[in-house]
Order: sequence, then C-alpha cells, then structure tokens
Amino acid sequence: MSFSMLEEIKMGVAGFTIAAGLGLGLSAAASGAMAQSSLAGYQGAWLSGTAECAEVYSSGGKGASFKKPVDIFAPAFIVSGNRLRTPQASCRIKSVRPNGDRQRLVLDCANAVAGNEVRVLMALETDGSLKRYFNEQDTTGTEYRRCSQ
Repeated sequence: MSFSMLEEIKMGVAGFTIAAGLGLGLSAAASGAMAQSSLAGYQGAWLSGTAECAEVYSSGGKGASFKKPVDIFAPAFIVSGNRLRTPQASCRIKSVRPNGDRQRLVLDCANAVAGNEVRVLMALETDGSLKRYFNEQDTTGTEYRRCSQ
C-alpha cells in the first residue's frame, strides 16, 4: 500500500470511533458477499517498492502475514476473502464496483484508535501486478507485485 493510502487511512480514521466503523448492520453482510465474488484476482499479499517480500511477510499455515515486528510504513497489504489488511489497519471490503478500467473498493477500516470508510481505486494489470490509484485523475498509479496468494 502506498504511503498516501496509509496516510489517508490514518487521517480518516482519527476522527471516528471503532463503534461507528463497526455499526454497519445487515446490508453490509450482503454487500460483503458481493464484494468477495469480485475479489478473486486481488487475493494475496501485495508489496510496492524495492523491498523483498521476505522482508515484509512471513508465510504461515493460513497464508501470508506481516513479519514481526511489523514495519508500519511498509507499502504493503494483504487481501484475504473480503478483508484487506495493512501494517496499521484492518479493513472489511464492503463493495467492489467497476469504475472505467479500474475497480472502486469501499473499505470499512479500523485501527487501534478508530474506524472509517475508505474508498480505493485499483486495477489488475495483464502482467499480474496491481495498480492503486490516488483518484480518478491519477493516470500513473502505484504498482504492487504479488508476494503470495
């Protein structure tokens, strides 16, 4: 995950309580099931930049996890089912919708302090990588490579 996404999550969640982030009701469960079916290509551990996967992730029986101690600034995230985890936050993917040649993911994120809704634009590339875009006007994006599925 890019530094800007981490900052977006940190700044966004600072003003909200975890209870507000978790009070989603029954409609969230239905949209979560729809999101999970659209997430097959996103499953796994992703890393941006020059760091090696082994520097950030450790493999376990249930897949990749962040290596301890966790590098909170690592440009990395893990998608497992309808969950997206960063070094600092855990998010439930509420919905996935097409947005041109990209997908708009709506995340319900929480960290140790608070919870907040975050919107992310991503696209799977033909070479197997993933790009995360800051907004609709971003034409470059930040590239992530898959470390594991």
